[in-house]
Amino acid sequence: MVGALPGALAATGWEMRVLLPAYRVVRAAAAGWAVVWHEADLWGGPGQVLAGEVAGVPLLLLDAPHLYDRDGGPYAGASGDHPDNAVRFAALSWVAARMAREGLDGWKPDILHAHDWQAGLAPAYLAYHGTGGVKSVMTVHNIAFQGWAPAHMLGVLRLPGHAFHPGALEYFGGISSLKAGLVTADRVTTVSPTYAAELMRPEFGMGLQGVIAARGAAVSGILNGVDTAVWDPSREKTAYDLKAMVGKAVARAQLCEAFGLEVPGPLAIVVSRLTDQKGIDLLPGVIPDFVLGGGGLIVLGSGDAGLEGAMRDLAARFPGRVAVQIGYDEALSHRLFAGADAVLVPSRFEPCGLTQMYGLRYGTLPVVSLVGGLADTVIGASPAALAAGVATGITFQPVDGLAFGRALTQLLEFYRQPKLWAKLRANAMAQPVGWEASAAAYAGLYERLIA
Repeated sequence: MVGALPGALAATGWEMRVLLPAYRVVRAAAAGWAVVWHEADLWGGPGQVLAGEVAGVPLLLLDAPHLYDRDGGPYAGASGDHPDNAVRFAALSWVAARMAREGLDGWKPDILHAHDWQAGLAPAYLAYHGTGGVKSVMTVHNIAFQGWAPAHMLGVLRLPGHAFHPGALEYFGGISSLKAGLVTADRVTTVSPTYAAELMRPEFGMGLQGVIAARGAAVSGILNGVDTAVWDPSREKTAYDLKAMVGKAVARAQLCEAFGLEVPGPLAIVVSRLTDQKGIDLLPGVIPDFVLGGGGLIVLGSGDAGLEGAMRDLAARFPGRVAVQIGYDEALSHRLFAGADAVLVPSRFEPCGLTQMYGLRYGTLPVVSLVGGLADTVIGASPAALAAGVATGITFQPVDGLAFGRALTQLLEFYRQPKLWAKLRANAMAQPVGWEASAAAYAGLYERLIA
């Protein structure tokens, strides 16, 4: 989002700069960038901010080697989560708030827009240390990740003691950087309208449902989009578009050959983290009947070891119909969307989701649970939607094996009706999934906020 939204917003007249930690791999790409900010004390050492541009996006990199120059990923190393994550991302938020409050080289923002727990303290630092006239927006991408720290770190994190109570910073006896952002930001957004409503319910709010509900009218949902320049079937190796679909048939044949599959019915894919949240545990119960009906499946993903094993077991049980590749491969994911007939997204909760939008873009019909952004982006093939000619995929609820299995039965039935299948695929590919509408919604939010 932070890579795609600035470019889309530029067309509306808003200039956005993105602040990121200078992780080791990022810092290596920023050689020669100008130093535009110095910070003397960032929890154990100094820091500086470098300014440059990547792919047309103005970037600010917080260069603090004692916090970000280390092995592993952004949040964890070989032995697990980095133990100083609380201060690592407090540093990011602290510098963001200071630069917003004081301005940078003659440029002063109107709005500080923070994303998820990693930036949750930025609105709090504005609220408790002075706003400088800057408004703040907090976007929740996944409320399950909340940035927890123990209570004794309140002073260490430069947060005021008077705010340590349930109505502000205190969270089950500790501190949540996400909650800090939720209670102090001027506006709160999530990445889909349905997810915004779901977050007020205990089954989706992950303990923060009361905080979201208390913000009331300050909370809204704005759908994410996908980068339609990157995810474009007309630019794939076996190119195709809505007016010339032969390339999709070629891509399907190549995919089957590569994975040793012979599938007379619809070829489905799963491109996902292999977790219960994504509903992957439902697959072993429903795929056998789907295969018996003529379907096939390719799984690309990694995650829970037990679910990885369950996917391998499916492939071993149905050779020639089910294939699995553990891991993630960007190029392969493009080939999967280009060649498959359907993409399965049986998530138990899904803030927005991108795979179903890739499916729409590629004419790879989404089969999705009716939650979050999935409900907001896929028009299910109900009798009314089919009669009106507007369906773009298949939806199901509740999220269980019975409903999912019925959705796969529907997929098999539709595939056996070429005219209906072509209509569904055409509807899907005609659905707008880019950032234009979302950027306009954010521009409107920003304009209302500073009015």
